[in-house]
Amino acid sequence: MQFQLGNEYYKLRSKDGRDAIFATPEEMVDKANEYFQWAIDNPMKEQLTYHSQGMITQTDGNKLRAFSLEGLCNHLDICTDTFKNYEGKPDFFGVTKRIRQIIDVQQFEGAASGFLNPNIIARKLGLVDKSETKTVYEQPLFPDVPVKGK
Repeated sequence: MQFQLGNEYYKLRSKDGRDAIFATPEEMVDKANEYFQWAIDNPMKEQLTYHSQGMITQTDGNKLRAFSLEGLCNHLDICTDTFKNYEGKPDFFGVTKRIRQIIDVQQFEGAASGFLNPNIIARKLGLVDKSETKTVYEQPLFPDVPVKGK
């Protein structure tokens, strides 16, 4: 359709943009709790094989599934940028802060208890010890100066 001078098609539009994914903070909390419960109910599966005295033994085990913001966003069918946009909304600020806090605590406690890899979780939470080595080069008091006459 070609633009015609004086058209008023813009008036046919009832709203701008798409609907919000979460109408209320409570709705976001409910969906986040669904993700947390899913992560608890679906641990990572591990199969170990042992060889001892000519016999092979296999055991199945479960490992704690770490909560993550990325995993939550996948569950909510949103991207992390959308979650960050919700953090900027005054109504959702407390909810998003609490969700991040739950994720951080579960990761920290899982690593501290040995259920999760402490090195990975420390990096994820920004808890890595940083040491800085600074080397200072000093000039000698009397630099080698050519002696006259030699």
